[in-house]
Amino acid sequence: MSPKKVLDKKALDAEGSSQDRNVAALVTGQAREVLTVIFAFRFVNSLCVRTFFQPDEYFQVLEPAWQLVYGSNSGAWLTWEWRYALRSSIHPTVLAFGYFVVDSFWASYNVPTVKAKWLLMAPKVLQTAFAALSDWYTWRLAGKLYGPSSAASWSVLAMVLFNPWQWYTATRTFSNCFETTLTAMALYYWPWEILGIEVDEKNESSDYPVLFKTPSRINSLRLSLLLAAFAVLLRPTNIFIWVAICTLVLTRFTLDGKSPLDKRVLFILFREVFVCGSTALGVSLVCDRWYFGEWKFPPFAWLYFNVTRDLAKFYGQNDWHYYLSQGIPLLCTTMTPFVIQGLVKSLDAESSYPVTTSNTLKTLTFIIATTISSLSLVSHKEIRFIQPLLPALHILAAPYITSFFTTISVSGVTTCPPPTLGWKRKPLLAAALLINVVVGGYLSWFHAAAPIQVMSFIRSEFERVHPDYLNFGRASPNATLSSEDGIYEPQELFAIFLTPCHSTPWRSHLVYPALSARALTCEPPLDTEPNSPERSAYQDETRRFYAEPVDFLAKKIWPRNAPGEHMARYIVGFEGIETPLRMYFDSDGPGARHRIQLREVWSAWNGLFTDDERKSGRLVVWETGFYDD
Repeated sequence: MSPKKVLDKKALDAEGSSQDRNVAALVTGQAREVLTVIFAFRFVNSLCVRTFFQPDEYFQVLEPAWQLVYGSNSGAWLTWEWRYALRSSIHPTVLAFGYFVVDSFWASYNVPTVKAKWLLMAPKVLQTAFAALSDWYTWRLAGKLYGPSSAASWSVLAMVLFNPWQWYTATRTFSNCFETTLTAMALYYWPWEILGIEVDEKNESSDYPVLFKTPSRINSLRLSLLLAAFAVLLRPTNIFIWVAICTLVLTRFTLDGKSPLDKRVLFILFREVFVCGSTALGVSLVCDRWYFGEWKFPPFAWLYFNVTRDLAKFYGQNDWHYYLSQGIPLLCTTMTPFVIQGLVKSLDAESSYPVTTSNTLKTLTFIIATTISSLSLVSHKEIRFIQPLLPALHILAAPYITSFFTTISVSGVTTCPPPTLGWKRKPLLAAALLINVVVGGYLSWFHAAAPIQVMSFIRSEFERVHPDYLNFGRASPNATLSSEDGIYEPQELFAIFLTPCHSTPWRSHLVYPALSARALTCEPPLDTEPNSPERSAYQDETRRFYAEPVDFLAKKIWPRNAPGEHMARYIVGFEGIETPLRMYFDSDGPGARHRIQLREVWSAWNGLFTDDERKSGRLVVWETGFYDD
């Protein structure tokens, strides 16, 4: 080659390298802007979610987080899962940081009512960040597969933001939501080239790209494995996602291209799996040792109680097809037809996508099939359990929802400049968006809002009745503060919740340790054998109350030998219990000695429908007048 040609080649290489850097800088800047917009969107989302969904949002995360900051006698309600170490302390520890920051900031200010509001907001803000990261990494993974500026990648972002299930749940403090964030991040950093590389049919002897040839690629693998390990430790069922990926990496079933696996790549993989897995396990063990006070490994306890002891059935049983007939349609709503199309089309033998993209889409489909098949074998099912599949579902649906509503066809080729975007089927698109907005808006703002609102009422009443007792020190669960000596003395049961167990949040919303409250429980029959007569006959406290409410009140809640202070200032319940309540307190009833005249002081509508008839109608607060002067 002549010197002139060498110089020309170097100049072209330098120009190309400069262009690559400019494009990378542009993409990075765009990604940051998108993250800012997503965070702002999710923050508004968190402010608009004011309804109750499921108890785990509070009792499996916020209550243990509250106890971490304010101590074991702060009034936090720890369910049996925490006493038997079924849950990882990782997520509560993360959210406890928010409580700690608020508590430290307001420690020198004597404004407890303001501090209480900030304590309510702290976990929302943290979860907003996690939800935003989940959306952002889902969009970035789509950019890796379809092109960073492709219409399909932007469709993924639009689907994520306008998905009513995401709007309803993403900013809630469920461990499943945190798991979804970890999963989306881990999938983004995963080296998808490991599934197969392009084969040059014209020159089969050409060199193939070498995996993990730079430190940045190895660091990306490490980050993916660490995030995956923490996701599995947080929710053991997350392992199905990674078993599915590893299965295809090793078997290459249905995959295209040439396998890049060689001794060097396998060595790096096994080394990093061991190192990253051990690191995550070590952090988890230390965290749980600190929280539980002894060495515990929650995944073992989780398997023992839920599988060996079969206690998951106690919380409900569902049909084998639940995730197919209800789970995916509720997760994806109006996007479900495109999800189904994406699942089917991803298995096409001939694909217009590059090998890496085609293999990744097949793997995402295999992940979904493996996870749903495995979880369907367990009788107790909840939609939240498959929420970590949402990033994959959105990505698979993206090309088909794009081609259906725009003039851009499904193609694996990214053009530059990109084709002009045109819209079609606008009325149908508007109808789909309207359905999503209405469903998401109703569920997050109106449906089952009463259980959240009643906690605000009880807390504000406590602030009004006991303004001198708004202390954040440590107290027993059922105690009030003596302002004279700074200790807590049992004086008044401020509220009793005669609702199905865990129908409302608890200390995370009651806030004040001195606010004494009681509620019905529903612990499972831990000491009974699976399928035994004892387990079949078992009735928890909630079921016993609703079976014979008057008798239960007379014998369990306010027995004759109980001291007077066990009577509550306020009784909280759904309107269906009003008749038995009045029968109990009637002059001819077993509670006549209390001389209570119930007076309704607050009520709120609880939604158009409910999955539990005991929660139908209004949620009501009655004042007993027992502590009136």
